[in-house]
Amino acid sequence: MPRPTTRIPLNTLAVPFGLAGFAETWSYAAPVLDLPTVLPQVFWGIAAVVWAWLLAAHAVRGVRVRAHDRLVDQLRHPAQGPLAALVPATAMLLGVDLAHGWPDGGRVLVLVAVAVAAGFAAWLLATWFEGRLALESVHGGYLLPTVAAALVGSVATHEVRLTWLSWACFGVGVFFWVVMTGLLLIRLSFRPALPAPLVPTMAILVAPPSVATVAVFALTDDVLTVPVQAITGLGVLLVAVQVALLPRYVRLPFSLGFWSFVFPAAAVATAAIEWLRVLDVRWAWIPTAGVLALLSVLVAVVGSRSIALAVRHLLPQAEGVLQAADDEDAEPGPVTGATRTV
Repeated sequence: MPRPTTRIPLNTLAVPFGLAGFAETWSYAAPVLDLPTVLPQVFWGIAAVVWAWLLAAHAVRGVRVRAHDRLVDQLRHPAQGPLAALVPATAMLLGVDLAHGWPDGGRVLVLVAVAVAAGFAAWLLATWFEGRLALESVHGGYLLPTVAAALVGSVATHEVRLTWLSWACFGVGVFFWVVMTGLLLIRLSFRPALPAPLVPTMAILVAPPSVATVAVFALTDDVLTVPVQAITGLGVLLVAVQVALLPRYVRLPFSLGFWSFVFPAAAVATAAIEWLRVLDVRWAWIPTAGVLALLSVLVAVVGSRSIALAVRHLLPQAEGVLQAADDEDAEPGPVTGATRTV
């Protein structure tokens, strides 16, 4: 096997993020379905192991190729850079679960993850303000540093009783949700189509309203406020958009980019389960079981296809597919002519 010459694409960080979201959905569904608490913990354990293993794999590869592929260059890459926010965002989710058995440890992990996410978002925004980005470089991953990380942080800090941070995180997330979603919709509507392995990032559009719904319920003690109803209405529309996109999605060749579907789907499922709980629906177990089954099928399919790539020793080729897509997305736009190298 030839020696690798590039870092592992940051797109792969969607794997533990999606698994953590999947475990969270099981945690929310367990009380409704009267499931043993150990079952969600199995999925949390898998998510934690995959997160730690991938971080180690990225670090080892980085050491091997550091002479000609620096970390800072990867973080400044227009397509890959924003995806690094998945590291602290996943840590926030893992910290919430850790806090159930070790409150202080979970609280520290969440606090450190929020600090890292904030620092990275500030640094990344500063690089964008240099004015060398092209609109064509924008994809769904651009919502991760300032929107997804902030909204996940809002829920996570509330869960570990760092409530003095919760509304602050929520405010950051909502502000950049408006800004970045508008930018993304313009890019998707008026610029060339995304490379196939990046098309699944469009699914992230449903994640902010879903996570925001869970956050508002948590921060307002389950009160049915006007904001949460408005957010849910927007979320329903964006889910309908994803349903309309299904024919395009099913035509895509499989890639590791499919993990970008998992967390948004898990977020929608979790928000739906929360609505059923707040409304105190007597037959809530029926739709809860339904959405959990659909989500589990998605994870099983994407997971088994990914494992098959590893078993067949095709992961280097799979990495190459992601790398090529990221580089294609970072090429100069045909109309703006702006460089995508920052």
